Amino acid sequence: MQIEALYEVYQQYPSVQTDTRKLKKDDLFFALKGDNFNGNKFARQAIEAGAAYAVIDEKEYEIPGKTILTDDVLSSLQQLARHHRQQFTIPFLAITGSNGKTTTKELIHAVLSTTFRTYTTEGNLNNHIGIPLTLLKVKKDAEIAVIEMGANHIGEIASYCQYALPTHGLITNCGKAHLEGFGSIEGVKKGKGELFDHLRTLTHGFAFVMWDYDYLHEMSKGISGVIKYGTNEEAHLIGEVKESEPFLEVNIRQGLDNGSIKTQLVGDYNLPNVLAAVTVGKNFKVSEEKIRTAIETYAPSNSRSQLVINGTNKIILDAYNANPSSMRLAIENLAKMSDNSKVLILGAMAELGEESLNEHKAIVDLIGKYQWKHVALVGGDFLKIKHSFLSFENASAAKEWWQQQHFENTQMLVKGSRSMGMEKVVG
Repeated sequence: MQIEALYEVYQQYPSVQTDTRKLKKDDLFFALKGDNFNGNKFARQAIEAGAAYAVIDEKEYEIPGKTILTDDVLSSLQQLARHHRQQFTIPFLAITGSNGKTTTKELIHAVLSTTFRTYTTEGNLNNHIGIPLTLLKVKKDAEIAVIEMGANHIGEIASYCQYALPTHGLITNCGKAHLEGFGSIEGVKKGKGELFDHLRTLTHGFAFVMWDYDYLHEMSKGISGVIKYGTNEEAHLIGEVKESEPFLEVNIRQGLDNGSIKTQLVGDYNLPNVLAAVTVGKNFKVSEEKIRTAIETYAPSNSRSQLVINGTNKIILDAYNANPSSMRLAIENLAKMSDNSKVLILGAMAELGEESLNEHKAIVDLIGKYQWKHVALVGGDFLKIKHSFLSFENASAAKEWWQQQHFENTQMLVKGSRSMGMEKVVG
């Protein structure tokens, strides 16, 4: 079936689903394939559950009048998303980066939605399936869309841009994340930079650039519109940390009247994320009062730099993900806090390839520079390194230890890669 014809079906049944367990009546079911499943086999189940149609790519699963046969279901989903995206002339802002992209996306959404009908990536649906699904949720009343793009190898962001067609872009940073796929920090820059490569092809492409990072200067060259933010005096919007405890307070020195913003975010490392949200809001003419209110009322969730109160203890639960760059920032942030009693509970970092052991050793060396009440290292390559700290096979074992302690007036950091499930330790 041609995409135009499939789009006509989508317009009649605009709710798209890829999981039969979440299916609702009149959904359009796309029978995707994975390493361990074949969605085609669930086509009949989807129809029986109330799906209007099932889009399949294996003829043997056809159901007359209820299935739509295509050459490739995933490709059809992506092409449908591109066709839908092409119906809009509104701004589409794409966000990528090694650290902070989801927090930045949420802050920007909070700011823009005070003024515009804003559609954004839900959760972390930021890959080759999630981005098309996000695009297909954008309705006719949309005034702006914010799309998060995740990637772990070169070529991914470029492919996403082919169907998301962003008009604006923001790269939070390029750090030591997904080195297994990118190969090196230069590979990370090349991969993330594919967003700016796309913007460079547009007559009116706009990049929001953290001007403190010299490499982003270079990466943004040739884009028609570059909007700068940071602590650098050359930036259009300039801000700095005013207070760190218990939450980050930011002072905007240039670009915002009455520039103090009191956030509910933990850690100085969130400064660029806040500045990005203010900059985007200002660019789209959101009032300063609405910008400030949106940022001050935003509270992180899903174990992303989330402050959890446990009796007299304060836990920075940052267990959604971890890489050497974000781990270092989080450790240094806790180290400089005023509390005398500090505990680190750190899970291993994933997808670091050949550099994994060295990167874990570097984190152990960093920890050794500061004073801690306890340090617990959990799983992965932390188990292969000689150190004097507590060591646990997994989060469950660390949880048993944690439950036996009687912490009072203690500040803790719980962090690790998603696969480690570090939130279980204190949950």
